[in-house]
Amino acid sequence: MYAVLVTGGKQFRVSEGDEIEVEKLDGSVGDKVELKSILKVDGDTVSTEVGSITAEILAFGKGKKVTVYKYKAKKNSRKKQGHRQPFTRIKILSV
Repeated sequence: MYAVLVTGGKQFRVSEGDEIEVEKLDGSVGDKVELKSILKVDGDTVSTEVGSITAEILAFGKGKKVTVYKYKAKKNSRKKQGHRQPFTRIKILSV
C-alpha cells in the first residue's frame, strides 16, 4: 500500500517506514506531524479521498549549495550568489 502526499508544493509517493526529505516544516525533532494525502492505493483499490498521513520529524538540514551567477553582456555587471535550501527529514509512520 502506498499514498501520494502533498507538502511544500511537491508530491511524494510514500509507504509506511519510508524516510524522505521535504521542505522545512515547523516543529522539533521527535514531533509527530499530519500531512495531507491526495491518493491512496491498496492493491487494486484506488481511493482519491483526501486523508492524512502521520509522520515523525527525524532531522533538519540544508541541501547542496546552488550557485547563481547573473551576468549582463557589455555592461560590466556580474553578481555571484549562493543558496542552500533548508529541508526536514521525516519518517512515515502510518498511511
